[in-house]
Parts: sequence; structure tokens; C-alpha cells
Amino acid sequence: MVRKYGTDFFEEYAAVSLRALLGPAYDGLENRDRPDLQSPDARTLGIEVTRAMESSKKAADAFLKEMSGIVPRTDGQSDLEQMLRTGYGYGLGDGQYIGEKEREYWAMALPLQRIIDSKVSKAARGLYGHFDHLGLYIFCKDPLNDAQVVKTYRYVMALQRYNDIRYERLFLSEICNLYVCNLSEGIPRFTRMLRYPITPQQRHDFYAAALRFQLQSPS
Repeated sequence: MVRKYGTDFFEEYAAVSLRALLGPAYDGLENRDRPDLQSPDARTLGIEVTRAMESSKKAADAFLKEMSGIVPRTDGQSDLEQMLRTGYGYGLGDGQYIGEKEREYWAMALPLQRIIDSKVSKAARGLYGHFDHLGLYIFCKDPLNDAQVVKTYRYVMALQRYNDIRYERLFLSEICNLYVCNLSEGIPRFTRMLRYPITPQQRHDFYAAALRFQLQSPS
């Protein structure tokens, strides 16, 4: 099934980052729908991937164009090479968002709390199916600190406490770090949150892999 609006770029970026940073448990994730990433058996692991922003085709196209830095070329260089050489945006450069259209795109972002409310509600209603382990991966525009991450995972836990279907992991990705939050009840507080730094080389590699996936997807 062809994914719409280029969201498979972000979903593949999420999958690549999880494999690289968290190891074999995240190998083999497939890009599907409801949730976006699933284990091959469509039962063991499911991860919904979201961005806190408007998912319109116009906005997505503008964002991808701006973050890639593509300009008309006459020297025969491929679009992919140009994207990797001059790209700005998620996972590239110094991690700053550059370009008016790109800033406008992220400025349309819905508040993080509103995104969480929606995703927790949908999971509880069974819209993401029934998995042994269910995760929520959120791309965040602005840098997060530990206190903000703690506040966020506590909010998710409180919101879904009485739901039959709940997220077990919360992944907060903010370019230079991936925060992994264990939402299970009854575990020690010091084991609930881990931060995985993402090096510039890793950001480059994640971006390149996701971009190749995007370009190879059937139109």
C-alpha cells in the first residue's frame, strides 16, 4: 500500500533510528498502517509514528523541499546527492530549522499534549489493533530537557491508566536525542526514562536511509 503525503519518510527515519539505537528488538519493522510500523507477524510489536503538525500535502511537500535544500540543477548532480550535501532540517546540519517555508510548516504544529490526547484515544478504541507491545513515536520540533520529558510521559501514563489498550513505550525524537520512556506500571522511577544521544554521523545516516526509502516508494 502506498503511503500518502510522504509520511513514509518520517516513518522510515523512525524505524532506522530505533534499529540503530535500540538494537535487534526493532529489526524487521515494516512500514504499514494503523500502526505505522509493525513487526512482520503484525502482532508482536506495533509503533504509531506522528509529527506534531498539520498533515497536509502542501505543507509536507514544502517541508521536504526546504529541508532537502533542493534547487534546480544544471550540472547533472542527482537530487539525492544534492539533498545529502545541502540538506537542512530533521537530522541534518546543526539541527536548526532553516527557511521560511520550513518554519511555517512547523509553526502549524499542534501542541504535544493535543497529539498525545488524540493518539491515546485512538489506541484505546482499538484503531491500532491489538499488539503484544505498542509504542508511540513522536517527532518533536523543539529541543526537550529531562524535566519536559518526565512531564510528558507522566501525562501519557495518567491519560491511559484505565484503558485496556495502552502504549508501553513512548519515543520522543528531537534531532540530537531519542528519549525512550517505559510506560509500564510498577517499575522503578530511575528505569523509566533513557536518553540516547544521536551523533551528526548517525543523523546523516538516518536521513539518507529514510530518503532512499522515500524515493524508492512506488508513486
